[in-house]
Amino acid sequence: MIVTIAVQNLKRGGLFDADGGREDRWPQLAKRITAVDPDLTLLQEAEGWADAGHRQLVRAEHDLGMDGLLAPSRSGRGTALLYRRETLGRRIAWNTDYTDTETHHGFGVAGFDVGLPAPLAVASVHLTPYSADKALAEADFAASRAYRHGPYCILGGDINYAPPAGPDPAWDRMRPYNRGARTILTDPALRQQNAPVPDRRVAWKLSANGLIDTAWHLYQQTADDTLLRRTGNDDRIDQLWVSAPLAPAVVSYTLLDTPDDASDHHGLAVVLDTDLIDTGQHWTYR
Repeated sequence: MIVTIAVQNLKRGGLFDADGGREDRWPQLAKRITAVDPDLTLLQEAEGWADAGHRQLVRAEHDLGMDGLLAPSRSGRGTALLYRRETLGRRIAWNTDYTDTETHHGFGVAGFDVGLPAPLAVASVHLTPYSADKALAEADFAASRAYRHGPYCILGGDINYAPPAGPDPAWDRMRPYNRGARTILTDPALRQQNAPVPDRRVAWKLSANGLIDTAWHLYQQTADDTLLRRTGNDDRIDQLWVSAPLAPAVVSYTLLDTPDDASDHHGLAVVLDTDLIDTGQHWTYR
């Protein structure tokens, strides 16, 4: 079975501008997402989507032809997950335990029976941008929750920090507050002498949990530089990670950048062939 996963930061729900004024960008976002006809859509900054009887979530469900789930969030800018029932069937789980207390933006883990020895678990995540140290703990927690069903999991979203390897960020475009959060701390007296170093610990933490960055995984096979294009203003901070058994099933990775006024983040789409998933190393959570 072919499964296409789209990841997109909405920028304040696609409903507001940076200052909180009304700005309906959902039609542009829907055009971007539907261009790849996804079976799973992982969204971040779903601000306002629960208001007025989940009006925006219902709008998205109709426009995308998918069923939607909203995760609790103490920030008010939580994550959403939409899935195509015709491909994945009805969800068999939706777990949000502790996520609104342990993480800034919250998240949930959905489970689907796609014929594997255990459910396929999927999480849309948005790690805190304010502290790499806090994001490390959130990444560890998200990985642990995603593995609750077993070894087959997908974790994607706005990671907010540098990927595990690849080109340096565009330092000339990085805001001071992002530079403070996303770089290795050094002696201020030496900063004029040495170039900043991106803090890749969050990606390394996900990797330590047995997860694989799909873009970097395909790049290592193809040396195709387009796989490493930036998704944010200055770095490839939006990422899709899969557990090791799913790595052989990663077929393609595409950046979603049109319409260009849909969001301040590019989206991405990854295609999996579930027939290629490695089921030889099955284990259960304990």
